[in-house]
Parts: sequence; C-alpha cells; structure tokens
Amino acid sequence: MRVVKNSAIAKVFSDIADLLEIKGEIPFKIRAYQKAARAIDHLPTEIEQMVKEGGDLKDIPGVGEAIAKKITELVTTGKLHYYEELRAEFPEGISTLLDIPGVGPKIAIRLCNELGINTIEDLEGAILDGRVASLPRLGDKVAENILRQIQAMRTKERRIPIGEALPVVEDIMAELRQNPDLRNLTPAGSLRRFRETVGDIDLMGTTDDRERILDAFVGLPQVKEVLAMGGTKASILVPGDLQIDLRLVDHDSFGSLLQYFTGSKQHNIALRERGHRQKLKLSEYGITDLESGVIDKFTTEEAFYERLGLQFIPPELREGQWEVERAEQNAIPRLIEPGDLKGDLHLHTQWSDGHDSIESIALAARARGYQYIAITDHSAGRGIARGLNEERLRRQIIEIRELNERMDGFRILAGIEVDIRADGTLDLPEDLLAELDIVFAAVHSAMNQEQDKMTQRILRAIKNPHVHVLAHPTCRLLGEREPIRADLEAIFRAAAETNTALEINAMPSRLDLKDIHAFRAKELGVKLIIATDAHSSSQLDLIRFGVGVARRGWCEAKHILNTSPLEDVEAFLKHR
Repeated sequence: MRVVKNSAIAKVFSDIADLLEIKGEIPFKIRAYQKAARAIDHLPTEIEQMVKEGGDLKDIPGVGEAIAKKITELVTTGKLHYYEELRAEFPEGISTLLDIPGVGPKIAIRLCNELGINTIEDLEGAILDGRVASLPRLGDKVAENILRQIQAMRTKERRIPIGEALPVVEDIMAELRQNPDLRNLTPAGSLRRFRETVGDIDLMGTTDDRERILDAFVGLPQVKEVLAMGGTKASILVPGDLQIDLRLVDHDSFGSLLQYFTGSKQHNIALRERGHRQKLKLSEYGITDLESGVIDKFTTEEAFYERLGLQFIPPELREGQWEVERAEQNAIPRLIEPGDLKGDLHLHTQWSDGHDSIESIALAARARGYQYIAITDHSAGRGIARGLNEERLRRQIIEIRELNERMDGFRILAGIEVDIRADGTLDLPEDLLAELDIVFAAVHSAMNQEQDKMTQRILRAIKNPHVHVLAHPTCRLLGEREPIRADLEAIFRAAAETNTALEINAMPSRLDLKDIHAFRAKELGVKLIIATDAHSSSQLDLIRFGVGVARRGWCEAKHILNTSPLEDVEAFLKHR
C-alpha cells in the first residue's frame, strides 16, 4: 500500500473539480468533487488507515461509491487513472495556475491557450510586461490582483505560529484603540479562525474619520515599512516581516465585511451556494436580493447569518466542512470558552525546569479564579530538565500536602510528567506513581521509532493503571519538529477503553493535540484536558491557545475534564 496523505487526496479531487468546470460539466458533478475534497482534507483520521482496515469510505461526508473507488485506487496505487486522463485533455501547467487564489478555471485556460503560460514564473512575467492585462475582459485590475496573490503565496511559506503573531497584533490593536474615532476593531482571516499558523493579518474596523485612523495606523512605532495606503485600506510591515492590513468601512457594513474577510474561502463558497439557491448574492458589502436589486447591510455577523436562515457560526468552525449544514439544523454547539476552565493540570516549577515556586504559581492560579492546579514536574529521565528522582518527588509531595493545609478554597494536586521509555515502561516505580494524585505520561526520547513500535510503546503506557493523561500526544513542535509516527486511531481508541485522558497542550509551540485530532478523540468518547504546560506563572495566560484548538475541534465544556469542579476531577482520577 502506498502512503498517500489526506491532503494529497483532497488536492487531487479539488483539481478534478476545477478541470471539470473548465470542460463545462454539470454543476452537480463539480460540487460533488469539491465537497469530497473539503471533507477529506479535514478528516481527523488518515484515509489510508481506513482502506487498510476495510472501513466504509462512504461514511465520509460527500463520498459516494464512485469517489470511494477512486480513493481506494489512489491509496493502493499512488495514482488515479481518471485524473491522469483528465489532465491530459488540458495544457501542461493548468493545475499549477489553478493553485493561485483568484485564478479560476476560465482564466487559467485562457492564460495557457492564449499566452502559452505554464508556470507561475511565466505568469508573473506576463503580468509585469502587460500581456495579461491586454487580454479581453481581464485588464489591469485583474492582473494586479493575480500578482498580489502570487506574492501572497510566497509569503505563506513564511507562515508563523499563531502564538508569535497574536501578541504582535494585540499590541497594535491596543494602541489603535486609544483613538476614540475607531470602533469595532477586530482581526479577521486565519488569525480570527485560530489557525495554528498565519500569514498576512487583516484588521477590520469602522470610523467616521478614515484618513485620521489610517494615518495613525501607518504611524505606529512598530511599523517597519508602509506597503500601501488608500482611502479605505493601509498595509504595513512590522518586525518579523509580518504584513498587517487595516480596512475601514461604514458602521452599517461592518458585519458583512468581517464575515467576508474572516473566511475561510471554502466556508464562503458554501454560503454563496446557499445564497444562490435563495436568489441572493453575497459580498463584503452585504446581501443583495437578485430579484429586487435591494442590498441589505449588516452591522453584525449574527444578523448576516440570520438573513441566510442560519444559526451563527463561530469563526473557529468556518472551514468549509459541515458547519453550514449544522447551522441549518440549529445544531452548532456552545463551544468551550476560557471562563469554563476551573484549573490547569500541567505545570512545572523550580523543582525541575520551571521558574517559580509551587506556592507562587498556586497563588497566581487562584488569582485567575481557578479552583485547583496540578504540579507535574519532569521525572528523572529528563536529565536536561532537572527531573525528579524518587527521593525528590517524595519531598515535593510533602511540600504540596503542607501547602494545601494553608490554602483555603484551593487545591494543589501532586503529580508528575513521567517519561515513557523506548520500550513503553515508565521512568518511575509503580508504587510511587500510585501515591500521586495525577500522572501525565509523555514521550521525550527515541522519537524516530517506526510507527508500529511507537504505537505499541504509547499503548503500553496508556494501559498502565497509574497513568491518567497522555501529554502532548504527537510530540510535535510547530516549524521545528514533525509529529511522531504513530497510529493515532489506535491510541484514541485505547484511551477511550481505559478512560485515559488526552492533553490539548496549549503551549503555542506545540498545540498538541491539533484540532482535527481533538475532534476525533472527542468523537470516540475520550476525555480531553486543556493545559498550558506552563513553566512560569505568566504562562498561565497561554491557556487561551488550547481553548482555541478545542473550539476548532468542536469541543464543548463537557468534553474537557478541567471544566469540572474539583470533586469530579478527583473522581475521574480515582476511577482511572
């Protein structure tokens, strides 16, 4: 069996939809491939695993018998004969051009046939020398937009983790909000949808004095370079080469603008298709009734979705999956919010590689309104982290018990982040683990093991009766370290069977579990924990990043263990 990832399969079906559109196939057939591509790209399990285990691919939304057969062919052979034949009907390079946002099937075929363009470099040259703008019905505006999209594609290679981008954006927003003429300032795009990495940043706002606000924006001390400035929009570059755009509109159009620029592209396509069936046209300016020509403007997104007959869809869910269908049925759940959390269960102190004492981090957590925390310093296997051996762990347990006697209305749980050795055994003796309130088990070494060996290693740890939580399950570091190779489906199922919780690690460099994995684990009945892995009191604030991941995974408060009061958490831990 060939290894073909979901993203690659989704790309094939997306390309097929584009090529069928060029051929003028019936819209139903085109939408079928588009819907299948979206579903596959966001599927929380790898399709190759489903094929290997003989699963029914028709259980995937949008996948019927014909597409299921094509998926099986792709996974088992690495090729799709239908796709190869379809591509042969078109000029070489057509698929490359279709990858550029703003270049639809009709424009792509004209660029190939009329200008002989096959590569992005060819297209860029043809825009710069005026050939693209000279094509009938294209012109300078279309050509300039395509050039901007090409440049944006290149910056996407420099996408940065949301944990780096968000603080920069929030600093800029804080300064802008000092101007009383600016209202409704809100980030849009992938940042608002809480994607784990972001490219350019879009800020939206309303004002009665656009010139003054844009002047203030380009005059911010963080500005490294002013890229553009017009009547309603300005673009700046800040340190780290992060581009930030500010768009200003009238107050009565803000809801439409925010919805449009929040995206995603596939979500907006799904909304446009729904609007078309209702004889409505959607844009950033509002919703137009095609029969009367009347345009409705919206000050809020809630009103925009209501006009379409939909329940409001939180930004984190707008990824073109099944959120529109759920909103039609009024079935969008109340997603978890930071205020739902009652404690943080993964914290490090001066006892290992943290910076604060147990007492100081407990006081900081109590000041946040938490009811409890867990101290989970590293075990001795993490030599570089000054991990705890048996003697030091026993002394730490005594200190925690003594602190609990002095802290009214607050509880510190004694725990450990114990290493899972290469063979699946744990780095501390069973009798000592049994004395602890909570045990996190984690892989920190031998991360290059083959998938079967790594899977068995983790399964052995999960089945240990003293392990309550699997910490940062895939061990990834965004932009630095790839996830371990493991059968996550088997791990999730074992966690459900043994009542072992899985962590959504809120550290911005990790965000592990990721959103689609959190969704799948939740779907299988696994209890999840959102924890910061904080190494100082100030890092308690990072919990919001874990909440963002959980929201993207359609998690409600009931799916997260540490939204429960202390007695329920203790009952879960004792039952395990």
